[in-house]
Amino acid sequence: MKITDVSMESYRWPRKKPIRNGRYVYPTAGLDVVKIETDDGPIGLGLSGGVEQAVGIGREILSHLKQYVIGQDPFDTERIWEEMWQPKLVGRRGVTTRVISGIDIALWDLKGKITGQPVYKLLGGYAEKIPVYIAGGYYEEGKGLDELAKEMEIALSVGASAVKMKIGGVTIKEDVERVRVVRDTIGPDVKLMVDANCAYRYYEAIEIARKMEPYEIFWFEEPVNPDDYKGHKLIAEATTIPIATGENEYTRYGFRDLIESRSAAILQPDALIMGGVTEFMKVAAMAQSHDLPLASHGTQDVHIHLMTAVPNGLILEYYSTSTDPLRQEIFQYNLEVKDGYVWSPNRPGFGIEPNEDVLGRYRVQ
Repeated sequence: MKITDVSMESYRWPRKKPIRNGRYVYPTAGLDVVKIETDDGPIGLGLSGGVEQAVGIGREILSHLKQYVIGQDPFDTERIWEEMWQPKLVGRRGVTTRVISGIDIALWDLKGKITGQPVYKLLGGYAEKIPVYIAGGYYEEGKGLDELAKEMEIALSVGASAVKMKIGGVTIKEDVERVRVVRDTIGPDVKLMVDANCAYRYYEAIEIARKMEPYEIFWFEEPVNPDDYKGHKLIAEATTIPIATGENEYTRYGFRDLIESRSAAILQPDALIMGGVTEFMKVAAMAQSHDLPLASHGTQDVHIHLMTAVPNGLILEYYSTSTDPLRQEIFQYNLEVKDGYVWSPNRPGFGIEPNEDVLGRYRVQ
């Protein structure tokens, strides 16, 4: 069996209201689907992270990478990955690695479909379910403390036992009050994570971390810029709250440096960004050798397979309609939350089937 073509479709749609974290405003949501075709019929589907925001660049990079993929055996994922990743030519990070990620994920989907196995089984099949948290708590126009509390109540009503909220977009005093309201709303037994999206300088992060400690924060995510390992370490030494980071890190080399710096207690690789399944599994093994847990960032439909394939999977991020109005419509199948867990699907590959009836109108030309 040989690969005959690689293509990518990007989709982008408006949110009802723009949402905001500590640094950025998101007026739209999107999806990037990589398709790999073969001479024997099966088709692999993969997802890339955020390429719809730079479609022209993504398509040019995909066009360049085709020469390393077409004609190859889809089972040769290690060789294909190494041939695609040529940092001297097309860059070590950014859109290049995101496109490589989508291709690699599509290859693993294809392997699962050929063998009739879900990806988590191909990768080791460590568990059939994993704890989940609902990601949300963004800033929005007209969203006050009452609306924030209501959002968290809805998150718990769908079966979650952990939630995440944004901080860093208002004053420290205001954010501490938001944290207090959420803790009072969810009660003492629900895990609460906070995410600053790199909004702080290290000394500001230390200040808010100490003020949040009474509210039993499960982790403090991305307090400072991702390359500021020293800043992360200073924060970790100044608070009892564990530091989590990694969503903006790329490849095993980036995670090697992050791990060796001992600046984070929890690693958050995103397979759609950092290099796909092939790199994610290397990072998972590296983290395990340092007794570090993983809490993947981003799309649950891919990461459920990766997180249930490894022994050090801690908890899965889950996006709902509170952050994306089409979240439950863009795929034919959706993961269901029950009693704080989600279960790995047993459909071949990743089991991802984009809903063209919904997505078609949002295709980026």
